[in-house]
Amino acid sequence: MAQTEVHGPRTGPGDPSGPAPGAPAPRDAGGGLARDLRTVKVLWHRETIRFGRNKLRIAMGMVTPLMFLLVLGTGLNSAMSEDSLRDFRAFLFPGVVLMSVQAPAIAVGASIVWDRKSGFLRQMLVAPVRRSAILVGTCLGGATSGAAYGVLVLLLGPVVGVPYHPQLLVVLLQVVLVSFAFTALGVAAAVCIRRPETFQVAVSLCMMPLFFLSGAMFPVDGLPGWLGAVVRVNPLTYAVDALRRTMPGDAATAMGGGSTSPQWWGWTPSVPVETCLVAVLAVLALAVATRRFSRVE
Repeated sequence: MAQTEVHGPRTGPGDPSGPAPGAPAPRDAGGGLARDLRTVKVLWHRETIRFGRNKLRIAMGMVTPLMFLLVLGTGLNSAMSEDSLRDFRAFLFPGVVLMSVQAPAIAVGASIVWDRKSGFLRQMLVAPVRRSAILVGTCLGGATSGAAYGVLVLLLGPVVGVPYHPQLLVVLLQVVLVSFAFTALGVAAAVCIRRPETFQVAVSLCMMPLFFLSGAMFPVDGLPGWLGAVVRVNPLTYAVDALRRTMPGDAATAMGGGSTSPQWWGWTPSVPVETCLVAVLAVLALAVATRRFSRVE
């Protein structure tokens, strides 16, 4: 009696129903998401370990903010008329907080450039994870490092008239967002620039004007036409102003009670609007970095 053999569907190279030659293996959506989340966690942890182990870098990173706040702020405070301000250091304090998160966040971008030069970046690129997960984990690590510097500067608040208050928790959330935006900008520059020396020069030339044109050191209201237009276009202006208006104490009224916020045709953006502008900047920078990073080999 003849036996009939039942064969399963054949999916060989010649079978049109099978996978095309050279096509990637199907990827499990759940497993892929888990791998991406693990990648984000590992890279975030890597950046926090790198930050915590370098105690000298933490100490040196505080030198410039302290010089601006205690030396420059005290000097200008004594030189200005008492009728025009209450305490210039209180006005300068939000800008110093922004300055403190800027350097460690941008340093994450520099680490990407060095990783590419050493070959470590290539090893990460061959991993079966989305490249966007690599960037998100790196940016979160940089945002954490920058926020740690911001906390250290916020501890000096009572010295300049910014008391300890539960409202500082909202300020801390804003600091994390600003730090993430700085990190995303640094990462976007890092994926476009291959040489470490070029990266340092380019970032310095971009970040210093952005800081001085952000209203961190002078009120943005009443500036000359060309300078006022540049300050209003600068997204960091709204980051500084949101920090200044959210902080408890005299930070928002230190210049004699006058308006220190940017205005659009006579309308002053609210703090939520300014915070959303910073968030949009962070998302755009991360999107540009992800698009460019997808082409890195």
